[in-house]
Amino acid sequence: MLRLFLILPFLFSFITAQVWKLSDTDSTVKFKIKNLGVQVTGSFTGLTGKVNFDSTNPGASHFEASVNVSTINTGIDLRDEHLRSDDYFDAKNHPRIRFVSSRIAAGKKSNSYTMWGNLTVRETTREISFPFSVESKDGGYRFIGEFKINRRDYKVGGSSFTLSDNLTVYLDVFAPKG
Repeated sequence: MLRLFLILPFLFSFITAQVWKLSDTDSTVKFKIKNLGVQVTGSFTGLTGKVNFDSTNPGASHFEASVNVSTINTGIDLRDEHLRSDDYFDAKNHPRIRFVSSRIAAGKKSNSYTMWGNLTVRETTREISFPFSVESKDGGYRFIGEFKINRRDYKVGGSSFTLSDNLTVYLDVFAPKG
């Protein structure tokens, strides 16, 4: 009987905290930045990663995700090629942008959280934090959030004076039951 009481908490945490693979086709990773004072939007695909999410114990949750840099799409092929070059993302030598969470805490509203973690772009890693929300969808989870970063912190775009230093990243990520 004592064994059962020792094993139950472990089994309960195993049941509530599951590992979910991220769905590239059902997710979006978008950004916006000003270039010459004009708002430019774009996106990345090639999303891979996994989520170990437990809404009852967010501190035990963990996220790992990355996108393929060569998939950058701003709607203008010439600009996208330039963004893949070593002046910007250097996709040949740094093919993925990666995020790994370090801490997750519940927010004040239902289904809201804050995540801290390390964002790596061009082999430069910086800690970021951002709020996100979670909703159940088709037996999986949909995670929605956004954050702002300074491109110069990641050595993207050099000293370009036409490109804003700050950009916003928008995440709508789906982790299906699987």
